[in-house]
Amino acid sequence: MTGLNLHFLGHATTRVELGGRVVLTDPVLTSRVGPLTRVAPLPDASAWSDVDLVLISHLHGDHLHLPSLRLVGRRTRIVVPRGAGHWLAKRGFPNVEELSPGETLTDGDLRVTATKAVHSGHRWGPRLTHGPQSPALGHLLEAEGVRVYSAGDTDLFDGMADFAPLDVALLPVWGWGPNLGPGHLTPERAAEAAKLLQAEVIIPVHWGTLAVPGIHRTARMRKLLVEPPRTFAAEVFKAGLPTEVLLTRPGAEVALPAPGDKV
Repeated sequence: MTGLNLHFLGHATTRVELGGRVVLTDPVLTSRVGPLTRVAPLPDASAWSDVDLVLISHLHGDHLHLPSLRLVGRRTRIVVPRGAGHWLAKRGFPNVEELSPGETLTDGDLRVTATKAVHSGHRWGPRLTHGPQSPALGHLLEAEGVRVYSAGDTDLFDGMADFAPLDVALLPVWGWGPNLGPGHLTPERAAEAAKLLQAEVIIPVHWGTLAVPGIHRTARMRKLLVEPPRTFAAEVFKAGLPTEVLLTRPGAEVALPAPGDKV
């Protein structure tokens, strides 16, 4: 995978270096996110100091996090789901662009296509009808013959097969609480997604980073902060899929296979 570097910064935040560009997905870079506390190391400022493009999958506060966007820089190019641009621009971010599923933009040699996601797109959650609303997205990044899929938050859907084959998939396998609501992948359902995506490599994301203060010290939550990616890897192995699962702790660089290596 020549020309690709990945750094899993925690939750759904990954630094993607591809096509001569630096991309951040759903940046969450602070010690707190609303009522949630960060239980993984804080990333160093060097992780976002040279970012060219920010991709926002949906409006939930643990994906579109205003304090983290301010750290990255108000004039950084930010891509949001269609319908969210005005809301974000009113909060002091002038360089905002919108995409709907199937639409594409380019940044230098990097091509980004918005994809479908099955998840609530309302800022305050699926039960409310007032406030900002836009469809949740995933993103397909392509450059130099390399294809990277960042799923954002989503449940399983048949259309995932349309993205195959992939070099890398960033696939959510849990969340931040003791349970998952609708529109999320459990480790087992993420393994079903892996069958459809046919990725050479999958990095489990959306785990081990955020938690509700207090309950993160309970035995159940201590387990949920580490077990989901391991369960996912075991399910992929059990299914006999030709996919390498790279278990990468939040804050670590992804050890991608060298060019020519076989899974």
